Amino acid sequence: MVKYTRHPASFRDPSGFVYRSGDTLYRQVNQYYASQYSLLMSSGLYKHLLKKRQIIEHREIAENLTQTGDWFMTLQPELVPHISYPYEWCFEQLRDAALFTLQVLRTSLEYGMVLKDATPFNVQFSNGRPVLIDTLSFDHYHPQQPWIAYRQFCQFFLFPLYLEYYLRSDVQRILSTYINGIPVDITARLLPVKSKISIGVWLHVYLQNTTMGGEKNNRAATRFNKKKLLNLVSHLESILTRFPHDRPIKTEWSNYYSILGKDYLHQKERIFLAFCRNIEAASALDLGCNDGYFSRLLASAGMNVVAVDTDSRCISRLYNSTRKEGIGNILPLVVDISNPSPAIGFNNQERASFHERIQTDLVVALALIHHLVIGKNISLELVAGWLKQIAPNLIIEFIPKEDEKVKMMLASRPDTFPDYDEHHFENYFSQHFIIQEKAAIPGTLRFLYRMQRKK
Repeated sequence: MVKYTRHPASFRDPSGFVYRSGDTLYRQVNQYYASQYSLLMSSGLYKHLLKKRQIIEHREIAENLTQTGDWFMTLQPELVPHISYPYEWCFEQLRDAALFTLQVLRTSLEYGMVLKDATPFNVQFSNGRPVLIDTLSFDHYHPQQPWIAYRQFCQFFLFPLYLEYYLRSDVQRILSTYINGIPVDITARLLPVKSKISIGVWLHVYLQNTTMGGEKNNRAATRFNKKKLLNLVSHLESILTRFPHDRPIKTEWSNYYSILGKDYLHQKERIFLAFCRNIEAASALDLGCNDGYFSRLLASAGMNVVAVDTDSRCISRLYNSTRKEGIGNILPLVVDISNPSPAIGFNNQERASFHERIQTDLVVALALIHHLVIGKNISLELVAGWLKQIAPNLIIEFIPKEDEKVKMMLASRPDTFPDYDEHHFENYFSQHFIIQEKAAIPGTLRFLYRMQRKK
């Protein structure tokens, strides 16, 4: 038996589990799931989904590496570069993941199978598009039975989308609190009165709330058939596709670079690209990416880029544009880096923290530090220590108090930041990094630095 560590999130499904042995990730298929897995592979469903790039590829290993008695098959799955969670996605990402889930359900029905799980945690964005990462999500289809994952689909996909659409707020972030999806009774209470004119809301929220677990549901289940299931899928798809594809909501930082002017952006880009040419990096994390201008430059250099910003509209625009242009190596995420996604779930290990999952060769922090220090009251010394933990290589911008943007921030509050200056900045960061390059941005008081973490 090889030494292995079971993944802390892989404990709920009797069909199998994910584990790591050395640097290799495996998935074990248990005897419990033997017939379903055999049908998945023999029916042509797996090959169809793989051809459409809708499921991750796996390699079969006919060896019981764990030496457990319920072993049936060992799989070595393709790895996804960066794992993200639904509470880090923008509205459009969650909607697209929902439509993708329904599409996979439709396809599975054609091959005599059905999705038994409809959680976004089984979906990841890889090469700019959603992909299913749980090979054990399928079951035999029985026409007389309703879709077992319907309630799960509503709680994880439909309800947060409805709430965000009607409340015009990033409600889906509460999925980090409701780790099993937003309950229907909570959704019914939060939705505004105007939502009641929607037939979809009545059917999938209010009606489900009043009949949940009742005899009416049980009687309806006995009269279920494939046509009814396909009608349900069509209705859910029609709701999702009617949501706006690009909501015109202007936010505080959504036009940041247009305000600063093209010359500033051009000069900054020139220095930035020169810095990048001196860094060997296959992946990058762009903190406070705004509209993703510099994320695109990193992606064009061949890096896998995770672009994060707390402004969901910036991330939505970036996601929509990269999807339209077919840019597959940028993963946009809604993350407040002063309060990133923590480790949650059972034993605080079921869902890993943001920085546990997202580890890159390069970290970029442009026009960001003053927001953390002055806007969030996080000391410059603490910021330097935090970046040391996550940045093997660092490109960072320092904006002094004399800059007009910083003056605006200090106009409405007392200046309690005596060490926020160029000298202290370099002193704090040089404790953790080697400052390899420094360049003034012409026409401004701003500086760009290229740094490498000390060993």
